[in-house]
Amino acid sequence: MNDTTLHNNAPKGVSRRRFITGTGSLLGVAALAGPTTPVWATPRAAAAPIGSGAHVPVLIVGTGYGGSVAALRLAQAGTDVHMVEMGMAWDTPGADGKIFANTTKPDDRSFWLRTRTKQPLSNFLGFPIDKNVNRYTGILDAEEFAGITVYQGRGVGGGSLVNGGMAVTPKRENFAAILPSVNAAEMYSTYYPRANADLGVSTIDPAWFDSVDCYQYARVGRKHAQRSGFPFLFVPAVYDWDYMKQEAAGTVPKSALDAEILYGNNYGKKSLQKTYIDRIKATGRVTISPLHKVTRVSPASGGGYTVLIDQLDTTGRTTATKTVTADRVFFAAGSVGTSKLLVGLKATGALPGLNNEVGKGWGDNGNVMCGRANHLWDPTGKVQSSIPTGGIDNWDAGGAFAEVAPLPTGIETWASFYLSITKNPHRAEFTWNAAAGRPELNWQTAWKQPSIDAAKTIFDKINKKEGTIYRTDLFGTYKIWGDHLTYHPLGGVVLDKATDNYGRLHGYPGLYVIDGALIPGNVSVNPFVTITALAERNIERIIATDLRR
Repeated sequence: MNDTTLHNNAPKGVSRRRFITGTGSLLGVAALAGPTTPVWATPRAAAAPIGSGAHVPVLIVGTGYGGSVAALRLAQAGTDVHMVEMGMAWDTPGADGKIFANTTKPDDRSFWLRTRTKQPLSNFLGFPIDKNVNRYTGILDAEEFAGITVYQGRGVGGGSLVNGGMAVTPKRENFAAILPSVNAAEMYSTYYPRANADLGVSTIDPAWFDSVDCYQYARVGRKHAQRSGFPFLFVPAVYDWDYMKQEAAGTVPKSALDAEILYGNNYGKKSLQKTYIDRIKATGRVTISPLHKVTRVSPASGGGYTVLIDQLDTTGRTTATKTVTADRVFFAAGSVGTSKLLVGLKATGALPGLNNEVGKGWGDNGNVMCGRANHLWDPTGKVQSSIPTGGIDNWDAGGAFAEVAPLPTGIETWASFYLSITKNPHRAEFTWNAAAGRPELNWQTAWKQPSIDAAKTIFDKINKKEGTIYRTDLFGTYKIWGDHLTYHPLGGVVLDKATDNYGRLHGYPGLYVIDGALIPGNVSVNPFVTITALAERNIERIIATDLRR
């Protein structure tokens, strides 16, 4: 690695003092840290949550991509469904009049049950940017395991609330390595098109991209990629591009152009709340209980499954414990949530017949981040759209696909920032720590080295061509690589191993997994379109065979 110092991150010919002064002085860093006054939303009165003693035909644990697909298709097939969500509904504005907090000003709404923020970029211009907050059931969970922090969405809509919206379908030639037991022809002819249509996926107008200030950063990324011989690809997204054009024109409240993404997006992004969940509610057959956490699932004496559920308040305290019965249960709590729950249920005797594949095959989608310091003649812009639109493809030659990501600080940084997805062969396992009474993940920090090596096949070459260097002020002191995290957890209950080829858990009729836990660790691109398409495939078969006998 090129372990340069922060002083050397200033563009050539510019001192560190002049660089900081030229980027808005220390006010820019203060803006990143945000206000100290707590601001948060209080849930409004909603439909009554599930009651103790209830009996439901289908219970879905989680409201992310897989769970939302299952709920919609089951309801359309005439089945009543109840969804249980650990996070909040996110349907009530806070004291600032907005539901979601701004990325540059994290507050109590921003993090799940933390008293200090844990932002993916921990430093900027040599200054730490995390701050104290009140403990609250906020939208982003920075869940810490040995060797890795896993970022996950918390709320009705799951990860769709907090991701960058890059809706990428893998290249077909890569699919066999992603899900070898799944028919690729069916996925690409039926389920990927269905997922893309129902998620509202579209691609930016290239002419507008070339003309608008807010994508200056991406155009610099494109120029540098192409000058080094790498293809630059426009990447589809789930954003309302007409709305973004109005943001740029100043005729609507700003959303992507006001740095909204990591802690939710108030206006323009088509999260699941605006797509699948909106349609789910219209069926009249689905109810949702936010701030409810499933703790146990076990066979009921009269058939079906007995489910224990904790109701939470906004400090994370359990206010009630409920017992319900469900004829069928779909686990859709995300790769981490589903894996942890099932590993615990097997180890504690609730579901002892789960096979030994449960907990295995977990991966980070090869995530690693880095920044580059550009020259003065390559400014990346004070205003940057928070929705990425382009990627650099070196998957076949170097094992890396890198999205050209925003760094929306509100000041000029001359920085290019990237999130890479790489061919990382390492897979971790969730196991049960009986002494501590909790599941653990055995990921090792050293396992990120293949991801760093793959990313370097792109960025070492660009730096050499451009005469630029890596930033070392974003992830700690003199640290180049963001190798401490993942945004894309996958696996843990792998399809056709821990389950059958459609997500049915072995040994327990009526129990299913229908989320990213089914995908063994890597999809070569951002994963949510694949999670959605796989869920569409699986639920179609389950409805046709299991519910219509």
